[in-house]
Amino acid sequence: MDKERLAQLLDDVRAGRVGVDAALTRLAGLPFEDLGFARVDHHRALRAGGPEAIFCPGKSPEQVAAIAGRLAAHHANVLATRCDAATAAVVEAAGLACVYHAGARLLVVRPEPVEGVGLIVVAAAGTADLPVADEAALVAEALGNRVERLTDCGVAGLHRLLVHRELLSEANAIVAVAGMEGALPSVIAGFVDRPVIAVPTSVGYGASLNGLAALLTMLNSCAPGVSVVNIDNGYGAAHQASQINQLVAKIR
Repeated sequence: MDKERLAQLLDDVRAGRVGVDAALTRLAGLPFEDLGFARVDHHRALRAGGPEAIFCPGKSPEQVAAIAGRLAAHHANVLATRCDAATAAVVEAAGLACVYHAGARLLVVRPEPVEGVGLIVVAAAGTADLPVADEAALVAEALGNRVERLTDCGVAGLHRLLVHRELLSEANAIVAVAGMEGALPSVIAGFVDRPVIAVPTSVGYGASLNGLAALLTMLNSCAPGVSVVNIDNGYGAAHQASQINQLVAKIR
């Protein structure tokens, strides 16, 4: 149950629209609900700013559908990451409203439009980095942020990035996604005074070592203000950017 629904429930109790017993029934699944194979964390949104996401690898499609169903009973925009088409089909067949983003391997259960606040810019160095960049952008949007995407603006052609310098300067947080040598986050951080969340991708030739080269480049960035998440972790980058952006929105 997110903050808005909890506040509404309390208002309903005070106004007599919902009885105490009925309210207790609604809250009975908090702080977590034990499904036997998973303990669904219904308090995550209250603690961390967003509902628990479902990491699909290692779970059966039926397990994903069961977890998604319980989360969707309390939250909108429930996210299932690294989701394949077969799992998405099982969730949909279970009667859950959902939208599947195949490129990002992201399933959004009980999707609801959110009026985004602030601004997060998600910049992808190359077209091959788009699956991870799309995951970051979609997650950030689901968490209630306004998002602008920049595509194919890597360091091999910096003029493609510099035309967006004004937009980068307006962002409260920037997610920079790059494979190969992974230089894009350092370049962006050298141009603007905004926090940059660097996402190495597993894109590149043999010596890229499935993203390890980009990860090490980003960890060794000489530009201040760069933080780094794990290889291909668009979800984690989006959450960090969202926390920054939401804090700025509260201050303003």
